[in-house]
Amino acid sequence: MDSSSQSADTPPATHLVVMGVAGSGKSTLARALADRLGWTFAEGDDFHSTAAVARMHAGVPLTDQERWPWLDRIAAWTAGQDACGRSTVVTCSALRRVYRDRLRAAPGRTVFLHLTGSPAVLARRMVDRPGHFMPASLLPSQLTTLEPLAADEAGFSLDIDRPRTELVDLAVARLRDS
Repeated sequence: MDSSSQSADTPPATHLVVMGVAGSGKSTLARALADRLGWTFAEGDDFHSTAAVARMHAGVPLTDQERWPWLDRIAAWTAGQDACGRSTVVTCSALRRVYRDRLRAAPGRTVFLHLTGSPAVLARRMVDRPGHFMPASLLPSQLTTLEPLAADEAGFSLDIDRPRTELVDLAVARLRDS
């Protein structure tokens, strides 16, 4: 049997969505988690349309109508990985519960890791990262839109004001306990 195929005694695939506002370190932490767990990684920004990236680059926040196709592409990717029995780590801001509901509708077990931090730390990180399409001017709109995980949502939060290795260790422990 192919090692990526799921058998009756193999647990279902888990899909970890590393979420949070821009500058929270989603991509860096998600890659480190995928490496540690041996799971398939995807960068959520890669699922944006060219038009959406251009809008954000121009400092214009996306509307929900512009976000739905992006969220659907991420959910379709996790569904495809799930069908192969592969667990995943994917980045996605997932700022509102309705966005998380859209992602959670895909097959498999979806868990959210919300990376949190002070607005000052987030803004500094955004300014310090070269070549990203998301300008720091969009941070206030993201913080206004953000709906933290509710008690009934599968997931947990971690403060980004810790070393990356500590965040990875904490995330792996919390994921295994969830």
